Amino acid sequence: METLRGVKDILPGEIEKWQQLYDIAYDILSKANYIEIRTPVLENTELFKRSIGNFTDIVNKEMYSFEDQGNRNVTLRPEGTASVARAFISNKMYINNNIHRLWYLGPMFRYERPQKGRQRQFHQLGIECIGSNSPIADIEVIRLALKILNQLNIKGYKLEINSIGSLEERTEYQEKLVNYLTKYEDDLDIDSKKRLKTNPIRILDSKIQRTQKILLGAPKLKDVLKTESLNHFNYICESLNYLNIPYEINNNLVRGLDYYNYTAFEIKINQLGSQNTLCGGGRYDKLIEQIGGPSTPSVGWAIGIERLIIIIKNLLNDKIEKPEIYLITEGKLAKQKVWHIIEIIEECQICFELDLNEKNLKKQVKKASNSNAKICCILGEDEIKNNHITVKWLKTGQQEQVILYQFKAYLKYIKNSVFN
Repeated sequence: METLRGVKDILPGEIEKWQQLYDIAYDILSKANYIEIRTPVLENTELFKRSIGNFTDIVNKEMYSFEDQGNRNVTLRPEGTASVARAFISNKMYINNNIHRLWYLGPMFRYERPQKGRQRQFHQLGIECIGSNSPIADIEVIRLALKILNQLNIKGYKLEINSIGSLEERTEYQEKLVNYLTKYEDDLDIDSKKRLKTNPIRILDSKIQRTQKILLGAPKLKDVLKTESLNHFNYICESLNYLNIPYEINNNLVRGLDYYNYTAFEIKINQLGSQNTLCGGGRYDKLIEQIGGPSTPSVGWAIGIERLIIIIKNLLNDKIEKPEIYLITEGKLAKQKVWHIIEIIEECQICFELDLNEKNLKKQVKKASNSNAKICCILGEDEIKNNHITVKWLKTGQQEQVILYQFKAYLKYIKNSVFN
């Protein structure tokens, strides 16, 4: 039985990298007072239609939506921000009027053509700074994304930023863009022709070379931005310069979600080929109000974990923790008494493996030798009778008997002097 196309198992030897990523994110983000949140993978379909936008590819082509047995329209979440915004409203987190710094790591689902770094079940690490309209919040989230990448020793990435203005400014720009592109409609690619009537600004993000050439002469979004949008964006650029963070202004960067305003940014890296966006985010001041909450300015980003794993696969440790102790039992009584030995080993926080093969003593010792453990502890009838445990050093073959009441002290000693 094979897995479904576009989904993958995460196997031992690989999951260790995922855990290291989690630990690094937890360490960096918790120090900046970001708190982890976990939202359901199932949400009401209406949430994503109202937040992401009816004319986006995600809503029109990519969502896993279905009717459940209660005749409710539900969707496997295609991205994390809308779910966090819904949780913010559902749990009345706005009551104290504080700024909420939240982060998450979990699976998302989109029906896309599987390719390198893009799966139908994929995972995102994301952060959301909810409750501040200050450009300082934009700088904080961008800086944290770069700090995580730097901690992972990732090189050669590029930060691109743009201001996409307010909804009113984009509406004004959209009219200018449509007037310009209508003259070239026959030369546009198929997707851009559709977007011309539904979501024209998304044409700026087209990857088709012919369309990009047409866009060279198109009106620029920056030309319709008013003072507030320009001041917000200029402050971000000045702050990035002050922090010596290199960036490029990409006037065509608009992101694929309708809820963004003001700041939009992406972190790209050439190692990923055509799917070169590693992190994407921006400001979404109207989203929470749009889905039924109070007016709450916010900013955040998401990093694709599968894409991150491709880049760092040779940078993180993928070794599975091996047992230091292999436990061998012989006889019915020993199989009961061994649980007391295990409690002592667990208390000392040492990795161990209990032999489950029901073989004779000789075969169990052979299995222990092949386990990469440093010692095997043998508990049989003789050991129980004399109230000790036999410890065999597997590399040298040396054996010694340790009195049971001294076993904990013995383990603590060898843990500090030998195992480490």
